[in-house]
Amino acid sequence: MRVTWDRQQKKLVSPTRPLQHIKEVPPPTPSQAPTQPQREIQSKEQLIPASADLWLDKLLPYLAPAIRPLLVQTIKEKKLTPDSISEIRLRVGRPLNINCNNGDILLRNVTAEELLQTLHLMSECSIYAFEEEFRQGYLTLPGGYRVGLAGRVVLEGGKVKTIHPVSSINIRIARQLKGIGDAFLPHLLGSEESLFLSTLILSPPGGGKTTLLRDLVRQLSLGRPDLALPGMTVGLVDERSEIAASYRGIPQNDVGPRTDVLDGCPKSEGLLRLLRSLAPKVLATDEIGRMDDVRAVEEAMHCGVSLLATAHGHNYSDLDKRSGLRIMNQLGLFQRIIILSPRPQPGTLVAIYNEIGEKIN
Repeated sequence: MRVTWDRQQKKLVSPTRPLQHIKEVPPPTPSQAPTQPQREIQSKEQLIPASADLWLDKLLPYLAPAIRPLLVQTIKEKKLTPDSISEIRLRVGRPLNINCNNGDILLRNVTAEELLQTLHLMSECSIYAFEEEFRQGYLTLPGGYRVGLAGRVVLEGGKVKTIHPVSSINIRIARQLKGIGDAFLPHLLGSEESLFLSTLILSPPGGGKTTLLRDLVRQLSLGRPDLALPGMTVGLVDERSEIAASYRGIPQNDVGPRTDVLDGCPKSEGLLRLLRSLAPKVLATDEIGRMDDVRAVEEAMHCGVSLLATAHGHNYSDLDKRSGLRIMNQLGLFQRIIILSPRPQPGTLVAIYNEIGEKIN
């Protein structure tokens, strides 16, 4: 069933009948979350227990009304916190899934109507305005929540046009671990001419590389007086909105006072754009390794700009398994290579190498 936002009636309607259970859902502003559809819950005070954290308060308005009290009750009974929850998954006809550190919590099945309501709230009741996000398969909500989408892929000219209908929603709980880079940064500093050494963070999925990169960007931008490190202008290319978690162009995560963010731009193009237009001292981006990235990294180095980036890999030898990374490593473009492991917990340091492959930690 196709549902659209009727601007005159200010409600969600279908070609055959209005959605009576949604009386009014005006689009939100950047500083105001969407008004909750008035059904079972009349106010947040009724919905959220006094002990609930702010993260839950920010997330609930984007969920279908019938799901909210169920989620609140479960979080309260299980005494869950943002640190213990990694994902909340909604799948049509399957259990609402809260993914925690110690396993999954499966609740009742999610209906197609509930998923559609959630999707419209997340897309501000205008799915078509988020066409590019749907094509990419994700949305970003205020507060930095990242929402992955799955369903039937619609192709046009052999390329993905959109996902319709959406049958699965995965909400990744936003968290920022400030200070996680404290122990790493002293190993990444050089002379005054090149104060920050170009650094590649290598880890398997879930190893904490993006979390570390985010905090290093923040610290480089803010400065570390204890290390005689002044604040530096950082250019951040955030292709998939995972680092700064920008919403309408405004970073939701703290990436520092001197950081310029290019959100949603391909990495290789974004690095060159920032290099030519914003004169950064450090360029940062996530998950490099393609041949297109090599030229951008080389040009940055020739301009005297340091680079901070991440890539997938388990150990130092994995650098030879991808042509782009192999070339960058052979050219010595990264003066520091950090290897992380997800065990016993994400962000566990395995080793730090210099540009010739010597372990320095």
